[in-house]
Amino acid sequence: MRAMGRWMRADLRAHRGEALFLVLATAGIIVSLLLSGAFLAYGASPWQRVFTESNGAHVWIQTTADADAGALAGLDGVESASRPFSTASASVELDGTRARIQLRGAGPTPPEVARPLVTDGRWLKDDDSAGAAVGAAAGKGRASAGTSGEHRAGAKAADGVVLESSVARALWAEPGDVLHVSGPDGSVHNLRVTGVAETAEEHYSPGRTPGVGWVLPKALQRVAPESDQLEQIIGLRLDDPEDTDFAVQRAVTELGDDQIVTVSTWQQARHDAEGGGRLLGLLLGLFGLSALLAASLAVAGAISTRIRGHLRDIAILKAIGFTPGQLIRTFLLEHTALGLLGVACGALLTETLGPRMPGRLGEAMRLWQALPAHAWVPLAIPLGALLLITGTTALAAWRVGRVSPVPVARPATPAVRRMPGTVRRALGLRLPPALVLGWRGAFHSRARSCAAVARLAVPLLLITVVLGAWTTLDRLEHNPEKAGIPAALTVRGDGLDDDAVRRMLTDRPEVSAAYPGAEAKALVPGQTSTITLRGLGKDRDPYPLTIPEGRAPHRSHEAVAGQGLLDLLHVKVGDWVRVTVGGDPQVLHIVGRSIEPEDDGRVLSTTLDTLRDGGVAPHPGFYHLVLDEDADPAAVAAGLSSAADGRLDVREIPNPVHELSAVRGVLGGLVTVLALIGLAELSTTIAAGVRDRRRDLLALKAIGLTPRQIIAVIVAGTGFTALAAALVGTPVGVLVSGWLIDLQGRSSGIGAGIAQQPPLTALFVLVGAVVLGAVAVSLLPASRAVRQRLADTLGDSL
Repeated sequence: MRAMGRWMRADLRAHRGEALFLVLATAGIIVSLLLSGAFLAYGASPWQRVFTESNGAHVWIQTTADADAGALAGLDGVESASRPFSTASASVELDGTRARIQLRGAGPTPPEVARPLVTDGRWLKDDDSAGAAVGAAAGKGRASAGTSGEHRAGAKAADGVVLESSVARALWAEPGDVLHVSGPDGSVHNLRVTGVAETAEEHYSPGRTPGVGWVLPKALQRVAPESDQLEQIIGLRLDDPEDTDFAVQRAVTELGDDQIVTVSTWQQARHDAEGGGRLLGLLLGLFGLSALLAASLAVAGAISTRIRGHLRDIAILKAIGFTPGQLIRTFLLEHTALGLLGVACGALLTETLGPRMPGRLGEAMRLWQALPAHAWVPLAIPLGALLLITGTTALAAWRVGRVSPVPVARPATPAVRRMPGTVRRALGLRLPPALVLGWRGAFHSRARSCAAVARLAVPLLLITVVLGAWTTLDRLEHNPEKAGIPAALTVRGDGLDDDAVRRMLTDRPEVSAAYPGAEAKALVPGQTSTITLRGLGKDRDPYPLTIPEGRAPHRSHEAVAGQGLLDLLHVKVGDWVRVTVGGDPQVLHIVGRSIEPEDDGRVLSTTLDTLRDGGVAPHPGFYHLVLDEDADPAAVAAGLSSAADGRLDVREIPNPVHELSAVRGVLGGLVTVLALIGLAELSTTIAAGVRDRRRDLLALKAIGLTPRQIIAVIVAGTGFTALAAALVGTPVGVLVSGWLIDLQGRSSGIGAGIAQQPPLTALFVLVGAVVLGAVAVSLLPASRAVRQRLADTLGDSL
């Protein structure tokens, strides 16, 4: 053991740079993998906590008012169910901010299944009912100049409501505020917020998913007095959470497909809650694992090179009594210790500095550290990485045991080989001898040269993939139309004539186009899932959809579908689909695939004229505004709201790419980690080149080359190896980057066609930086090799 320790210390002193690069690269990889785990937990855990504590429903089924929704609680496979809630759609307003909401009639005791978790205020009480309809006295809306005292005073005559937290945040509402509610018949009522609650259902999304509010049955009856204005909704907990489709089919069989309005599942709610956090975790995990593979290859190459460089020493050690197992353990322990040091440094840095990082990085780490899984995941990830590095090291170190204790000397006069044609032609062109000899030295052994190029090409490939991801994020952020978001604002008007709204919008000089639209929830064949049926633009003025496949709809009954819808229905462009809206079938011809960032791509888009012909949307429900390039969306929205005296609800259309802004810094860190891996591989390549060409240096000196020319030969050989790796890794990285990004787009439902290739300028800069970096790194080892006393010894013959 003492001799093994002395050997390892001497070897580390002789290769300080390679050891440092491997430790830093391993630490960076562990940081990336741990951040990946934190983001995956950050995306799923808050929703999972709410679902568990609230005894959440696996399936929500909305039915017509006369359906026997309570009978669904007795279906096979249903563990328990909430009671059927009577519901009504309404529009609420607070201080000029509007939102669509689904009011549910609930009692003073929260339900056992899908129980809302009150986080602020309290739940409903019997005395929260005003006892009289006070909506007419509320007028058209609360005056913005009203004081807080007037607000609280009016609350005493209002019915109570508990708001779901996402819609409460959108309205900036808190307990004690009074909402002005427009019922289905257009009458206005007051509702006083008594509490804010969290649920495991889909969150409020303007224009897509309404918020949820719970009121007492008497209050619901005052808002929607007619029976045809009401519907029902019931939540079901299943014995098997994955059995949602079968449960919905049984519900359709029990009630009839004309009684089912919408269906939502716990998978949809979880995906909606996770947002960009899960995607960030997947991206970091993918890059971290890829970097770990590159580091393992670099370690294997370093060990193989050192074994070739220490063949004489290994033979001597075997001759004096060292067993093959002892030699294998020496190399294995040395590189395992380096990997352990890097893993420990990465884990400690992440655990100590991670919670102090700004933005979502720090928030994700703080949340992760508070979860039960944090007790074992930060140990499992570094342990798995260390095992992979150790396994790679063991395979490379196994070669040590096969070294003969009696070395076979190379012949003093090497076999005469015919000079390669490339070298002969280069000499004929009178190129500098350093370039010609450097080329020959870099590729004199096909197997070793290809292995060195491949190991160096892997981190360069991954760096190119990172550049592709960065370019895609940048393009989609600054050109949202490539992400399927050509419009910047969405406008909804309550109580205003459609023609008046359109004139008001088109009169704004910053608005280049205003497209009317409408949306409806539709049931797919089999009634197992709900999709969004959207009409945008008109036949003579189509909406500028982003169509990477097929074409845009321009005839009646034509539509384009998101990738999520195509996958859900197992159809392709050119097929006909049948969906149900409010019990009425709609048959549409899919003529193209659109980029759809909303609803997991489960969107069927057509023109507003087609929806009108089908009786789905007789009037526009909203307008999408396309602005001039230099227009400020926030300023335009404020101007429109002011011009309409607050009667227009103007909102910016969110770009989902903004959720991934936190990944930019991590991508930069990954590039640094991959660069360290590349430097470690370059150090190995340079050391192998100097050792393999030691006898060549004697010959070069003998024929009259100066030390500076010999240095140029070594540097040129390293530069050619780096150039070959860059020319292989960069093009392959461009292809892999586009494939991975489009694969992620397809799997997320957005659809393929969003990938952007890195600019050619960036690729040329990358190739140039790699070659220049290789030349710079090789200068010092080449100078040391030339300064050493060159002699044709027995060690050079082994």
